[in-house]
Amino acid sequence: MPLIQTISRQEATGELKKLYEAIVSMRGSVGNNALLFSVSPELLRQQMEFIKYYMNHPTLSMPFLASIRILVSSTNDCQFCIDFNTTMLINMAGWTFEQVQAMRENIDNANLAPREIALLRITIKAIHDAHAIDTEDLDTLRAMQWSDQDILDAINHASRMLATDIIFNTFKIEKDM
Repeated sequence: MPLIQTISRQEATGELKKLYEAIVSMRGSVGNNALLFSVSPELLRQQMEFIKYYMNHPTLSMPFLASIRILVSSTNDCQFCIDFNTTMLINMAGWTFEQVQAMRENIDNANLAPREIALLRITIKAIHDAHAIDTEDLDTLRAMQWSDQDILDAINHASRMLATDIIFNTFKIEKDM
């Protein structure tokens, strides 16, 4: 049970009920991650819009984005997010558990294209020490045909994951059954 009171699907009314219906149509159930945001339907709506943007991202792949989430969550020990995204990589991208573990131990072991690993490395560097990012880092990524929008979107994704980890860890979200 999270530390704050949540609103179940059966208790939901108004905007929250509509949001839950949209979630059920997309994934079949309302997970604990959505339930946690139920006390603030506007934040849940914003979270859903954020996810929707990245689900349809034209250049950042699902495995790349899940890798960001796993590496950020590993730093913050958000087991819910680590497990959720590991399962996503295994079930949707065909990775093995061992490949996920290898990436967690060393970014260079990520089952991604070399240019994705380069962007992943800079993204995680920014999360650990934003002041350490310099023009050389960005020029390296640009030389690999990453646009400034791609770079911003990757770092924004990681930053939002950091915020999500803090929320989930603070309120003690539990794994879905």
